[in-house]
Amino acid sequence: MASCVVNFVLCLLPSLLFLLLSLALRWPWVSCWTRLAVRAAGLRLWVIICLILDLPLNKNTTTQTTEAGSAGTDILSGSGQSSDGPRLICKPTALANYLLHHCGSLARPRLASWPRGDPNIQTLSSLLDPSHGDMLQFTRDHLLLKDGGIVALDWAVGLRPTERRRWEGRKEIQAGGKTIGCFSTSPPVLLLIPQYWGGMTPHLQALCQQAIHQGFYVVVFHPRGTAGCPLTTARLTEFGDPADLEQALAYVHSRHPSSALFAVSEGSGSGTLLSYLGESGSSSYLTAAAAISPVLMGQQWFETALPPVYHWGVLFQRKMQLRRYASSFRESLNVDQILRCSSLKDFEETLFCSVEAEPQQTEPRPSMSSQSPGLSSGSFPSQSRPSSVAWALGERAYLAKDWERYWERNEPLRDADEVAVPVLCICSCDDPLLLPASSLPVPLFQSNPYFLLALTDRGGHCGFTLEGQEEGVKGGKTGNVEMEEDNWSHVVVLEYFRVVAEFLKREERESAIFGSQPEDFSHTGMWSRASSVVPPRRRRNAGMRRPRTLAQEPGSVDTEESDFTWKRSYTR
Repeated sequence: MASCVVNFVLCLLPSLLFLLLSLALRWPWVSCWTRLAVRAAGLRLWVIICLILDLPLNKNTTTQTTEAGSAGTDILSGSGQSSDGPRLICKPTALANYLLHHCGSLARPRLASWPRGDPNIQTLSSLLDPSHGDMLQFTRDHLLLKDGGIVALDWAVGLRPTERRRWEGRKEIQAGGKTIGCFSTSPPVLLLIPQYWGGMTPHLQALCQQAIHQGFYVVVFHPRGTAGCPLTTARLTEFGDPADLEQALAYVHSRHPSSALFAVSEGSGSGTLLSYLGESGSSSYLTAAAAISPVLMGQQWFETALPPVYHWGVLFQRKMQLRRYASSFRESLNVDQILRCSSLKDFEETLFCSVEAEPQQTEPRPSMSSQSPGLSSGSFPSQSRPSSVAWALGERAYLAKDWERYWERNEPLRDADEVAVPVLCICSCDDPLLLPASSLPVPLFQSNPYFLLALTDRGGHCGFTLEGQEEGVKGGKTGNVEMEEDNWSHVVVLEYFRVVAEFLKREERESAIFGSQPEDFSHTGMWSRASSVVPPRRRRNAGMRRPRTLAQEPGSVDTEESDFTWKRSYTR
């Protein structure tokens, strides 16, 4: 009998322990200490995992952010002291002041702390999290380029039925009664540029969902040979080659000529976007642009080793992309040698730079700008190329002679002084995929009125996870808005576009009152691009244009701000 009682008690012992634990957790101090203990244990375990995988730890970034912010003008904080919020580093202009007063989400984020705020967790989540995988429906357009290549444009046609029911009846309404994103009678178009290696990441899918909810037409640009886009020419897109993007933007503009056109790049996709803005200058189709976790110094980024987990992941994606079309490249490239590369720098250099010992040098690969549409794989011999075609192709008709010359024509900021569109760059000091914050080109943001930098202490790479859900963004025009998404960069980018559009409309009205020419702006708030008004520019030789740092006398900032206008001009 006694043994039966003992066995019965032993059987009930786990249940009794769980009951006592649940009762104890009802006491606030026990619950608090338990959470702290679990958090400390989880943190120690995560530190061990990071050490094993050689991942960067979430260190104190106060020194880095102070060093990066000291060279620029921090409009948000107004001082050199570090804060938990972002630092808006830019040249004091009318647009910067307007953003400060009307873009409330830019000033007061509540970025998540550990564990959701860990840079590696945020980065891996933005690249691998499948939660947004089946929420959107896309329809694809294949665009035939001048050289016979093809790029893909995925138009987001809406949410899937299950997701649509979640969003029904939850339209975000501004104070004036207009849906956010509807800056004019025609909804704006938002073009998204993925990472350099292509494909739709969960981060980009979440941005698509948020933009659709706010009334944008959303289209995703996929370069040739990526995301299932067929490769019809034996060439891949170089890191900073904007020719394909320029043709895609011209096509999108022709489909929606009365809509404002905006663009957002993700991570290394900024190489294409910033190169396009620099080469197009004031003839750009874009009203404004944004770059989330951008690669601003391309050559330095390729030459700096990434943490092993990210390095091998990116290199694997690049090799899989090349391996898929290996048979098409064997006539013009040493594919086996490229696939044996063990670093991103070697892969990029071997793929796009000529090797003097190889016979392929006399038969360069075709470029994207102007080749007969009938060409397929294989190289285009220079002897048979018409002079007019060779003139149109320019330097990209041939492989770069060496690594340095490759970056002379592909560095994202090589034409930074030609940019004539407001560009917001969102960076984090703990980004494990980018260079340290101390290497940011802060003088560029300090001297160029079109570049703005929002720098945060934490956020990872394309992460910027918010701490819980926002009740609403106060101080701007989106108060009392329930935020379904938990990504601060998405909220900032979409509100930034709205505020810039409002600012340009205000500038248009003021210029009309003071008697400026009506053709300076179109009715959508975009600058006129009529080729008959302004003659085409002569392109300068490609090269990295270092931002000029000018010593300003007291009061010079106010004078420049009053004299500077946001009208695009081909002259400086």
